[in-house]
Amino acid sequence: MGRLSVFNQVTVDGYFADAGGDMSWAKASRDAEFDAFVAGNASGGGTLLFGRVTYEMMAAYWPTPFAAADFPVVAARMNAMPKVVFSRTLARADWNGTRLVADDLVGEVRRLKAGPDDIAVLGSGSLVVQLAEAGLVDAFEIVVFPLVLGSGRTMFDGLNRRIHFRTTEVRRFRNGCILQRYEPVAG
Repeated sequence: MGRLSVFNQVTVDGYFADAGGDMSWAKASRDAEFDAFVAGNASGGGTLLFGRVTYEMMAAYWPTPFAAADFPVVAARMNAMPKVVFSRTLARADWNGTRLVADDLVGEVRRLKAGPDDIAVLGSGSLVVQLAEAGLVDAFEIVVFPLVLGSGRTMFDGLNRRIHFRTTEVRRFRNGCILQRYEPVAG
């Protein structure tokens, strides 16, 4: 069976996007060690899941020559991996390898998890909340950036229940970012 992981970057005050939805602050802490970590993460296989907003942002960036020059390994993997975008409003999804699903998020993710490939959610806050509430997320990988935004959107906005975690890894990067890996536990 495939495992479903959520990977997000947040600030010290817990926001993954600022009040205007911008996430460009995450580029401010780049260095060779962190770039190698991101490239290693991208080299895995599996399927990427997105909500509409994150999909549109990713599809506007990763297929560009700028992305290929700035993050060559990550851009190649992002463009090659199979992708599923969940949206009731998108008419089509043109990014290479993308399949559009308009309904039954939980059922579709259960079908994907029954297969052999791992699944990753990047960004996609509303998707994260729905999958977490359904108990479908196997791991959360959160990179905390040494930055405070003061307001914005958390990756758990709208969550209606408590989720208890077991910490499985903590890694500090020279740029000040800290990776925290968690797995949900019965609580």
